Amino acid sequence: MKDITNSFRSYFYPTTALVFYQNNGGLNETYVEHFDMEDGIPINPHPLSAEEAKRLATALQVDEDKINLLKSDGILPNNILSFDAKKSAIIWYTKAQLKQLHFSDGLGIKSGQANVPPLVWKAGKDTLQIFALRSKRKPTLKSELHYAPFFNVYADGSVCMGTVNIKTEQTGSVGELMCLWESYFFNSYCSHLMADHNPVDGNCVLLWESLIDTDKQFPTDMLIKTNKKLKDILL
Repeated sequence: MKDITNSFRSYFYPTTALVFYQNNGGLNETYVEHFDMEDGIPINPHPLSAEEAKRLATALQVDEDKINLLKSDGILPNNILSFDAKKSAIIWYTKAQLKQLHFSDGLGIKSGQANVPPLVWKAGKDTLQIFALRSKRKPTLKSELHYAPFFNVYADGSVCMGTVNIKTEQTGSVGELMCLWESYFFNSYCSHLMADHNPVDGNCVLLWESLIDTDKQFPTDMLIKTNKKLKDILL
């Protein structure tokens, strides 16, 4: 015999019905009638009592702060630098790596794979900032941040995700949010420099043309320092 008790579904049955009455006069008064349910049939109509209203309010109460809290997937990855559960915000870094990059036709750069430098990411539910690092080591509080050497990134690190539909509201875990933002960023199409901000010491178009579909490492000597260190952006 196999115990399948745990596979049973929970069924919900109607127990209460409420009917709202409202007059069409200037006072806009409302009356609420409460019904008990018996075999799906409303019975025992009576005005909604204060006690019944309290029970209803308790049953419907939702703690939005708890819903929006970021949760851990287990042991936090080593590349997480800081996170604030209440703000649903995370700071993490990624090592230099080979990534697929997409460029719009207007830039004249073919899409393809290229090596990108180590990066620092700061993300919330609907915002993303990104910076670059020269060192391959895990950043410390004193690590200097450099402009991210990409198109569509403002001088303050904020990213314009114009071609990507961002849907992170229902993301509940730290790991999910990190993966989602990295995927959004690298799957968006680079199209232009933001507000005449050139993030590299040289021509950004020529730089990426020289790296696409090669095994060249990103030339970190072309990165430009910001006026920030990691400690300046921590949550």
